[in-house]
Amino acid sequence: MGDGTVTRIADVDAAIARTHRREWALVVAGLARRFGDLDIAEETAAEAFATAVERWPLDGVPPNPGAWITTTAHRKAIDRLRREARRDGKQREAALLRDDSPPEPTGAIDDDRLRLVFTCCHPALSLEARVALTLRIVGGLTVAEIARAFLVKERTMGQRITRAKARIRETGVPYRVPDREDLAVRVAGVLAVLYLVFNEGYFSASASAPIRRDLTGEAIRLTRLVRALLPRDSDARGETTGLLALMLLTEARSSARVSADGELVRLDEQDRGSWDHVLIDEGLALVHECEPGPPGRYRLLAAINAAHAAAPHARDTDWARISHLYGQLERIDPNPIVTLNRAIAVAELDSPDVALAMVERLAGALHGHHAFHAARAELLRLVGRSAEARYAYDRAISLAVNSAETAHLTRRRAQLAVTARPDPHQNGASS
Repeated sequence: MGDGTVTRIADVDAAIARTHRREWALVVAGLARRFGDLDIAEETAAEAFATAVERWPLDGVPPNPGAWITTTAHRKAIDRLRREARRDGKQREAALLRDDSPPEPTGAIDDDRLRLVFTCCHPALSLEARVALTLRIVGGLTVAEIARAFLVKERTMGQRITRAKARIRETGVPYRVPDREDLAVRVAGVLAVLYLVFNEGYFSASASAPIRRDLTGEAIRLTRLVRALLPRDSDARGETTGLLALMLLTEARSSARVSADGELVRLDEQDRGSWDHVLIDEGLALVHECEPGPPGRYRLLAAINAAHAAAPHARDTDWARISHLYGQLERIDPNPIVTLNRAIAVAELDSPDVALAMVERLAGALHGHHAFHAARAELLRLVGRSAEARYAYDRAISLAVNSAETAHLTRRRAQLAVTARPDPHQNGASS
C-alpha cells in the first residue's frame, strides 16, 4: 500500500478501532458493490472514518452516523475516480461516475456483506491471503492486529493484503455470491477461513496471550453473519450452524482453559461451574437445530463438543457417543488428526493399550505435530512406559507454540519424573 493510498494510516486504524466493526463491513461492502474495487472501497471508507474522528468531536455526531460515513466515503470515491480518470485516462472507472445501467446479477443471496465475504474468501487466493483479507476488509481489524495474531511483521501482512487485492483485481474475481448450485462448495471455503481464525485465537501462538478473545469473538461474529444470510433450507446453512455451535461451545470453556499461572487446564480438570452456560445453551440448541441434516464436518465436531458440554462432571462424559461421532467424521473427512482424537476417546472407552496402538500407526503422518507427541506421551504414561513417555513429552514441548500448552506439558513431564523415581523402601533399594 503506497504512502499516498490512505491519508493518514494512524488515523485510519484509529477510526476503524473506534467504529463498530459491523458498520465498517457494511460501508466497505456497499462501496465495493458500487465501484467494483476493494482498494477504493477500503481506502475511501477508511478516509471517511478518519474524517468522522476529526469532525464529530467539533460538529457533533450526526443523527445517522452510518449514513453520514457512507455518503462521505461515496463522495471521496467519486472524487478519486475523477482525479484518476483525468490523470491516467482510466475510462472504465470514469464510466462508473455516469453509468446508470442495472447492476449485474448478485447471485443466490442479495446482501452486500455476504458478497464481500465470498470475494475475500475466493479460491483464487491462497488460504493465508483469504484469512488476512477477510479479517481486514470484512472484520475491520487493523493490519497491525492481524500481523500480531499470525506472528508476522506488519509490513509483511500489509504486503500480503495488498497482493490479495491486486490478485482479485487482475483475475477479475466477481463481487457476488455464487449461484445456488455452487453455494455449498464455496461456503465450505468460507467456513474453513472462519474456523482457522477461531483456532488461531483459541490456540494462539502469542506468548503473551494464549487465548486471543478478539479473534475468537470476531470469528463468531462473522460466522453469525454468514449463517443469518444463508437460506434456511440449505445444507450450507446447516454446516454454518454447526460451525457456530462448535465455536460457541468451545468459547464457553475459555475462562477455565488457562490457570492463573498461565498453564493449560485439561478438559477433565476444568471447573465446569465457571463455563459460560449461556453460550453452552445456545450452542446445544444450535446442535439440535442442525442434527436432522446430513452429517458434515462442523456438525459432527459440534456434536462432539456438545457431548462434553452436556456432562455435569468429566466422569459423566459419553465416550461411546464421542467415539462413534469421531468414527463418522473419519468416514467423511479422513485425516490423521481426526484419528488421533478418536484414539483419545477409545482410551477412555476401551483401554490405553488399544488407543496407543492406533496412535503409533500415525507416527509417519504426524511426526512433526505436537498434538501427536502429547497424546502419545499421555498414553505411554498410562501403560507404564515412563522413559518413552518422557521422550514424547520432550518432543511435544519442542514443537508446541502455545505458551499455556508448553507450561502444561512441562509440568506433566516433571510429575512423571517424580512418580517414576524408584521407591527406596521397595525391592531392597537404598538412597
